[in-house]
Amino acid sequence: MYSFSLPLHKINLEYTFLKKMNVLERFLEYVKFDTQSDELTNLTPSTPGQMVFAQYLERKLKELGLKDVSLDENGYLMATLPGNCSDEVPTIGFIAHLDTSPDMSGRHVNPRIVKGYDGSDIVLNVEKNIVLSPNQFPELLHYTGQDLIVTDGNTLLGADDKAGIAEIITAMEYLMVHPEIKHGDIRIAFNPDEEIGLGAHKFDVEKFGADWAYTMDGGEIGELEYENFNAAVAKVTFKGRNVHPGYAKHKMINSLRVATQFAIMLPRWETPEHTEGYEGFYHLIGIEGDVEKAVLTYIIRDHDRDRFERRKKEFEHLTRKINKEFPDCASLELKDQYYNMREKIEPVMHVIEIAEQAMRNADVTPKVVPIRGGTDGAQLSFKGLPCPNIFAGGLNFHGRYEFVPIPSMEKATQVIVEIVKLVAERKS
Repeated sequence: MYSFSLPLHKINLEYTFLKKMNVLERFLEYVKFDTQSDELTNLTPSTPGQMVFAQYLERKLKELGLKDVSLDENGYLMATLPGNCSDEVPTIGFIAHLDTSPDMSGRHVNPRIVKGYDGSDIVLNVEKNIVLSPNQFPELLHYTGQDLIVTDGNTLLGADDKAGIAEIITAMEYLMVHPEIKHGDIRIAFNPDEEIGLGAHKFDVEKFGADWAYTMDGGEIGELEYENFNAAVAKVTFKGRNVHPGYAKHKMINSLRVATQFAIMLPRWETPEHTEGYEGFYHLIGIEGDVEKAVLTYIIRDHDRDRFERRKKEFEHLTRKINKEFPDCASLELKDQYYNMREKIEPVMHVIEIAEQAMRNADVTPKVVPIRGGTDGAQLSFKGLPCPNIFAGGLNFHGRYEFVPIPSMEKATQVIVEIVKLVAERKS
């Protein structure tokens, strides 16, 4: 057990709560499934492992006794915990994603529990000398004394977002065995392909039928997010002219060199490695080509919609500038990916107030921060389902240094239960 510094009158209740939760066991089971998504397949789900995992969860939800369990051909799994009170209470939802990031392998995940972390380096892999150190990751020191789940250095862990799935299902189980907690209908959903930006694309909001929802897809304990980047992808193609280099004067157009010229015209300091908080950026994520043809792929990010639009116009301006020097050399494709959910959440700020109070009820300090990225909740909010993001507990997502403190997963589960209680109490 873990000490949460609870008042004496809460100790027995909290002990019962944690004793009945199997969030750790569930998480360790879920990370065994290889569910990396792949943006190149043009399928939904993008990889077969996600459907295998969804089918497993479908069986488990039915065994648990949840109602309206449905899994569609695209890998979207939904279920209902029916309400148990006579008052009309809003239907709320909790959502997490099935896939893990394509940035690193999620196959043969071999998690290890570090008991009572003492603040020193954690050797993940002796043979490869892979070390999780507070010198590089100072946030580790926030969890001194806690039990941590880490990787073996060969894969990511998968707390993003299998921790969220484990927390949601464990909370539903807890509510089922505690019918004295009154609540309305609760909808849950697990979707594919969040990590490649497609998680909400085929999400049936009408079928889900919730008044609002929360994605359990945030990072460290206490995070509550309802602001995210506006996002676009830019693909700039450069057409060159290849001539024997010995006779190329005034004839050759080297598309690689022109592409490099384009890249250095963008502001040097407005990149991910030089920005934080609300600062936006241009991020070069791909270069390919030869003398005849080169392609630069960027993602464009900014929390402010006006600055976001100006960033896209800068790409148009630079493309024209290149073409003035090298006629018809450069072509630009711009595509918006998602927008800042803040404009959809601000009219319904009670969904944030409830989450904040739920955290305080669980002895968690809320940390309202902007997401330097996006979640399914951003796209769902624009589809009519207000959907802020709550911490799932993990840190250092998408790589071998990912870890999750066990108490953070337990607290996330408790926050879900507290949200459910508050929604019913506010209605009453």
